[in-house]
Amino acid sequence: MITYKAGKQPDSREYRLIFKNVDREGWDPSIDCYLRDGGYEDLKKAIGMEPKAITEEVKKSGLRGRGGAGFPTGLKWTFIPPNNTKPVYLICNADESEPGTFKDRYILHQDPHQLIEGMVISCFAVNAKVAYIYIREEFPEAAIILEKAIQEARDKNFVGNNVLGSGFNVDIFVHRGAAAYICGEETGLIESLEGKRAYPRIKPPYFPAALGLYMCPTIVNNVESLCHVKHIVRMSGEEYAKLGVKNNTGTRILCVSGDVKKPGYFEVEVGKITMRELLYDMCGGPKDGCEFKAVIPGGSSSKILRCEEKFNLKNPDGSARELSFWDIPMDFDSLAACGSMAGSGGVIVLDNTRKISWVLNNINTFYAHESCGQCTPCREGSMWMKKISDRLVAGEASPKDIDTLESVAYQIDGRTICAFGEASSWPVEAIIAKFREELLADTNPDNDVEPQNPEAEAQRRYLQPA
Repeated sequence: MITYKAGKQPDSREYRLIFKNVDREGWDPSIDCYLRDGGYEDLKKAIGMEPKAITEEVKKSGLRGRGGAGFPTGLKWTFIPPNNTKPVYLICNADESEPGTFKDRYILHQDPHQLIEGMVISCFAVNAKVAYIYIREEFPEAAIILEKAIQEARDKNFVGNNVLGSGFNVDIFVHRGAAAYICGEETGLIESLEGKRAYPRIKPPYFPAALGLYMCPTIVNNVESLCHVKHIVRMSGEEYAKLGVKNNTGTRILCVSGDVKKPGYFEVEVGKITMRELLYDMCGGPKDGCEFKAVIPGGSSSKILRCEEKFNLKNPDGSARELSFWDIPMDFDSLAACGSMAGSGGVIVLDNTRKISWVLNNINTFYAHESCGQCTPCREGSMWMKKISDRLVAGEASPKDIDTLESVAYQIDGRTICAFGEASSWPVEAIIAKFREELLADTNPDNDVEPQNPEAEAQRRYLQPA
């Protein structure tokens, strides 16, 4: 019987798999505590399997990456060239820098051996002898906890040479990043790990599974994804696939922040709860005297959805059905069909007290600061989106600025080396599409005739018809 700390009990709708030990009464991150609870038994089972059999179980499970893209994990593992003679590396992406996302840090702080066990099993499956945990600089305590946990695992022969007498050798190293959002992008992360500026690589040809770290095959998965691997080995891929819904299997952790009574983290079966159940039943509804206005469902880079929206979706048989915002199942495919994405599971809630121009400017400020600068559309465009929205919140924007802002966003979208361009432009595109009238209400036509600052004057002259 598992008991949780007072005030930290899971909601009755949760299915705790990865977060089983988070906020658990009497639990600590030591290996002794982990072993008493059956820790590393899944590794013992995996070591007795053929590596390809583990990959097949992960494929059968239908596990999709929990870091943002939702790409099938087992399929990614098969992209390592079959005739490869180079070393294979595995990297755990613990950069967790998407605004609105705060799940991985709880695993790192409270249950590090779950991650280590999942990583060793994954290394065995893909024949990686060296693994790295790339962790963001803002997690200093987590890095210390991980270093200690890895040493504990090494002392018990779960990591290192001849793991559990199997003849398999693997070591894990913690690498602390420099706190850049771009290092969440797998090739930017790899460049940083190699000691270079974190400029993402062009894909193709630099798909990490073929040409990754040191130009060798490299598998990059995030913390939550790698933790799932140990549970798949224990349950079998077929049993794991019974959790969740078709094409959206297993559990995932949703991080809810913003304007709700009970923000926090919730581990649920994928697609088994709706937006209404999450925000009203699990999060307690809006704050007193307020109403829900909009939700950014997958971290700041996902497109905003208005709470009164309705969507026309296609059924598998080709027929159409109408779906309200509140009835959207929280899974990858449903959110994509509604014009947004599940992303990293960071659900940001906005109520009717939030000024949309402030929200837009807050997001633009973040992405302008985080752009790596490699691509001109992103480097220049993200900064100009910030400058225009700065004027908007200061009352210095004209109605034409909204059109200019939208134009800049669309000129970034799809024109950059990595997905950062879309991450910065999609929120702008969606907010203008959904809240244009509200943004226009914060502008003044007189500001076009008499610009309020030198940049606005330069922009007016540049855009003026010849």
